[in-house]
Formats: sequence, C-alpha cells, structure tokens
Amino acid sequence: MAVVSRSSGKPALLGREQPRVFTPPLRELTPETSLGFEVAEFARVVLDIELYPWQKWCLVHALELREDGMFRFRKVFVLVGRQNGKSLVLLVLTLWRMYIDGARRVLGTAQDRGIARKQFLDTVEVAESVADLVAEFNGDPVKTRGFEHFVLRGGETYQIAASNRRAGRSQTIDLALMDELREQQTWDTWSAVSKTTNARPNGQLWGVSNAGDASSVVLRHFRKVAHLALGDPDGLSLDPISGKTIAPLLPDEAGEVEDDTLGIFEWSAHPGCSIWDRDGWAQSNPSLGYGGITERTLASDAASDPEWVFRTEVLCQWFDGAVDGPFPPGAWQQGIDDTSKLAKRSKVTACIDVSWDRSLAHVAFAGRRKDGRIHVEIVASRAGTDWVVPWLASKDRTRQYMAVTYQERGAPVSSLSTALADSGLPVVTWSGTELARGTGQFYDLVRRVIGTDADHGWSDPVLMHRSQPLLDVPAATAVTKPMGDAWLWDRAKSPVDVAPLIAATGAVWALLREDELKASESAYTDLDLAFA
Repeated sequence: MAVVSRSSGKPALLGREQPRVFTPPLRELTPETSLGFEVAEFARVVLDIELYPWQKWCLVHALELREDGMFRFRKVFVLVGRQNGKSLVLLVLTLWRMYIDGARRVLGTAQDRGIARKQFLDTVEVAESVADLVAEFNGDPVKTRGFEHFVLRGGETYQIAASNRRAGRSQTIDLALMDELREQQTWDTWSAVSKTTNARPNGQLWGVSNAGDASSVVLRHFRKVAHLALGDPDGLSLDPISGKTIAPLLPDEAGEVEDDTLGIFEWSAHPGCSIWDRDGWAQSNPSLGYGGITERTLASDAASDPEWVFRTEVLCQWFDGAVDGPFPPGAWQQGIDDTSKLAKRSKVTACIDVSWDRSLAHVAFAGRRKDGRIHVEIVASRAGTDWVVPWLASKDRTRQYMAVTYQERGAPVSSLSTALADSGLPVVTWSGTELARGTGQFYDLVRRVIGTDADHGWSDPVLMHRSQPLLDVPAATAVTKPMGDAWLWDRAKSPVDVAPLIAATGAVWALLREDELKASESAYTDLDLAFA
C-alpha cells in the first residue's frame, strides 16, 4: 500500500533503502551469510525498536560474514544526511554485540566528548527499559562525567573516551565507534583507536558521519580509498553543483586497492543535482517519510540555508573546502591546475614558514607561468628546522631565487634569522604592514578572474596551484585575525596548521614586490632617457 501525504494527497516521497554508493557483497546475503538479520530481529523483539528499511539494509551489509563465519569488514564507514538515525544503528549494534555476540569491550568516541556521552546515555537508557537486559547488569551503570561505563555479568563493557591521541591506547576493543567522523581534523584519535581492534578476530571499527569538507582529513582519506576500491570516481572528482570533473581530493599514490575488509555505505545525492532535486533528497535522507524528516522540512532548509550548508548537511555532498573558509566558495578550487608549472628558466621567490609548535617547516615557491599567470606551490615540508637553510642554499637552487623571505619578528620561523642572514641568499624580510598587505594581495588574487565566459560558466583565475592537500586544507579552513584595518592568517585559532598557507602568501608577496621594484626601475630609466 502506497504512503500518501495528507497535505497534498500525492504519494509521499520515501527515502532510498539502498545507498547510492556501497561496497557490494561477495555473495547473496541471507541469515546464514550476514548477522545483520539477527541484529534487526534483536532490535524488534528485545528492544521493541522497528528499524527503518535503510537501517536494516545497512546492518545486513555491514555485518556480512566470510565463509569461515567471521565478519568480512573490519572498518565500516556509513555516510548519510543529518538526523536520519545513524546513532540508532550504533545503539542497536552495541547492545547486540554485548548481550548476544559477547563482545568484551565496546569503545565510543566522537570529536566532541559530549556526543560520545549522549550516545552512551541513550544506549544505557534503552537497556534500562528492558528488564531482561537490566538483569545482566554487573552493578549500576556509571554516568558520572569522565567515568562513563557499564558492565555486564559476563564482563562485557561499554565505555567512552575523549577524542585525543590517548583514546583507547593499551586496550583491546571488539567494537570501536567513531561518531561524527567528519570532525576529526588530525590523525591523533584515529591512530590511537583504530589499532585497538587488531588483536580481536571479529573486531570492527565503525565510523559514521554526514559529508565532510577539506578539513575532514580522516573521513576524506578513507572515503577515497573505499571509492578507489570500487573503481568508481563518482563523488571523488566531480563538482557537487556542476557535475564537472575537478582535481581529485588526494593524490592517487595508493595505486590499486585490493583490500576487501573496508566497507563504505554512502547515502548521498548525485553530484550535479539541484538543491531542489527531490530524488537527491531521497538518496541522501533514507529516513525521509518514515519518521520526523519530511519533504516540507527539507524544502524549508533548501529555501533558507546557505547552499553549501544544505549540500553538506542534507544532501551529504562533499565540498573540497570548508563551509566557513576564508575565500568565497569555489574561489580556491578554480585555481587548481595539476599541470601547472613555471615557465622555463623562470626565477622564483621563496618563503619559509614554521608551524606554531615548530614540528614542521615549509618552503613555498612562487613564479610566473608561460601564460603570465602566477604559479605557487609548497616545494618542501619536513620535520624540524635544521634542514631549511642548507636545502635553500644548495647549488642547484640558489640561481633560481629573486628573493627569499620570511616573517622577521614574533613568528616561529624568526629563529632562523641568523642562519638566513649568514647564508648568502637574497633575503628580504616580511614584516610590519607588509604582512597585512601581502595577505590582502593573496586573497584578492585567489578570488580575482581575468576573463569570464557567461555562456559556458567558466572563469580564468590569476593565481594557479596544483592540488596539494597540505596547502588546500588550510586554504579551505584558515581563520583570520585583525591587524589594524587589515587582517592576517591566525595560527592559534585556525583548525589546522596554516604555516603552508602563510608560506604561499609570503612567496606571492615577494614576487609582487619584485614586480613593483622592476616597474619602478623601468620608470626611472624612462625618466632619465627623457631628460638625456
């Protein structure tokens, strides 16, 4: 029987049970080849929870068994629009693994510990509502902040951990849960938690989220690995608005991927669709029409949200930039050209910058391409600072420089002042009001175009660069701070290390400075000739 909308009398739009992108099963999935059927039955009979069709589908496919009876997937990634019930999937899975499957330890994490705590409390609340489950408690659940856990009589334990480099270390985990994986902007938590399941024969790690952006380094990486394994570039190199090919999210250095222990299940709208595409709504919101999410709600969001917010949060589409990045949406991406290079025998300006914790030093080059546009790239990035001056001063590089610059005062790189002064390099210090001037010049170049074709919708950027995650991520996420009437890149408040972006900005500033000096010299020469 078709579901009919009361307001319009038309058949209600229902979310898609099957995701648009997913890792296919190795064989037909039945109760003998997947434990997901058992989990859905546990939810219905024991927990009195009737899962939505997509939630059952997800569990059935994610809990596929190999022929030896063990889980096929050791890492499971579920991407779906906001408020569709992915947390309920984790809740049901957690209780089933503890009560039925006998998982000894379950660990919950999220970038915000409050999210992991809420998931824990919701799970405990459901367990406490079922007398048979309460009877298995070994003492009362501990809900005190910082100590949250509960234990069953068989020793099965569920606890949560803060999202940091210590999360889960020294523990052996059967089921690791990472909620809102898009918010992991460093590898610290992943490195700490992911290996805790390695020693367990049926260990699994689940990462759930909606779509991320350029700062979502962990989710972004594994999404690409999973897509490459599918041989499917969709969603990796297509602009979510136009559907046109853009530079890939990450370099394809991994080559062919043969690992079948990683599963991705992605409910997302197809790149290129309109924000008003109802089919796209159904693809990315599988709970649509089954619970609280309605067409009316999504229509309200589409009409009022900034476009990138709606695409990320509702359509589960990836944008290779941050929603609140410093540049206008798409401006940085328009300058990406993976074939970009300097003109032959072109000289360059170089800028050095060091991360705020002094862990990494970066060198950027800027120069002119054959077509006259500016090319900028990070040419070196290594731990520490001892290598910087010898690297710059090597014989095969010194002849390339018009100028080498760095921030003279206050910045971490200023510790190299003496070494640079003694190096013989053409050093020009970058300081005072020139810092703000250079940052403003860089910003204007990123958003500026030198020609527009209204019929085809393309524009030619002035500042060109290759796709380099080291540079692309801070360019998409950097925070600014005021300096008088202007502003600079903020090292302290930016979510990722902005030193590569500062190095690129300084290199371009030095290049423009050289252009100005040449123009001034030319003007004086012309003036001298006029009075000769």
